[in-house]
Amino acid sequence: MIVDTGLPGNLSEIKGASALAKELGFDGIFAAEVKFDPFVASAVASQHAPGMDLGTKIAVAFARTPMTTAYAAHGLNELSGGRFHLGLGTQVRAHVTRRFSMPWSQPTARMREFVVAMKEIWESWRTGEPLAFSGEFYEHSLMTEYFVPETHTQAPPAVWLASVGPRLTEAAAEVADGIVLHGFWTREYMDKVMMPAIDRGLEKGGRSRDDLAITAGGFLITGATEEELAANRERIRYQVAFYGSTPSYRGVWEAHDMGELGDRLHALSVEKSPDRWQRMTGLISDEVLDLFAVTAEPKDVGTALVARHGDYADRISIPPLVGDADVWSQTIATLRSGGARGAR
Repeated sequence: MIVDTGLPGNLSEIKGASALAKELGFDGIFAAEVKFDPFVASAVASQHAPGMDLGTKIAVAFARTPMTTAYAAHGLNELSGGRFHLGLGTQVRAHVTRRFSMPWSQPTARMREFVVAMKEIWESWRTGEPLAFSGEFYEHSLMTEYFVPETHTQAPPAVWLASVGPRLTEAAAEVADGIVLHGFWTREYMDKVMMPAIDRGLEKGGRSRDDLAITAGGFLITGATEEELAANRERIRYQVAFYGSTPSYRGVWEAHDMGELGDRLHALSVEKSPDRWQRMTGLISDEVLDLFAVTAEPKDVGTALVARHGDYADRISIPPLVGDADVWSQTIATLRSGGARGAR
């Protein structure tokens, strides 16, 4: 199994975090699109963690076009010597339309076309063949030699899609190089919904399981003391309540016959009461929390994560960690020895 970690949420900390991740032995380091552009963060990381995989996990696809994303990912792939992985996600309608002021429609079909269009752009740059992509949502039919970037890497960036629902998961398995599992996930949902969707997508695309990398991770509760463990448990309980209030994630609750809990969380989330988040967190029992999170002492994190994800995950992502470097190095070694098909 390949072991990744994430970049911190502050740009000023990326240099140190990248160097530490390389020192501890992580294979890859990835930037999420939260408070800064993940392509900028990846460029900074590439200069301080040579030889590591890097990429976005995730960038918001619909805030961009296939062409703008193709340029950014291509440049970072060249900068890193072919080690860039482009992780994309749809986000939700409100953020795409109201925060990014971009169009929203048919997210699964649009994302599938986005990936196909981008891959055709890269192919045109590599082969010199005319660019002639025409789809339902995007059209790219102009590419003069002046605008074609230099290419020295052997292959274009790998494209991963973040997915929760079965339709996007199926599309990802059909056209993408990998799937990034959302943290709001359970083993039962994976078995009932995600894996059948992956199988359908692979069959539709004429591909095999070896053509698709699955990145897992999810919520991790750990701490060096009982106080740290308890504090982190409450922090993750809040996150489960937050994500669980999203209507598009209701299918995860339904896999456990708990759709009503998702409805209650959503109803509270749109209230104007100042204590709504505390009330929402109070709805997440210990039993529910344990469906979503792995809880382990630092020395046991690797073993616990392999037990939860090892039979299907090719890569695993764990949060930026602090504490004893020797413990985390051993965690990485334990994870690397497990996994669906070993290192990938």
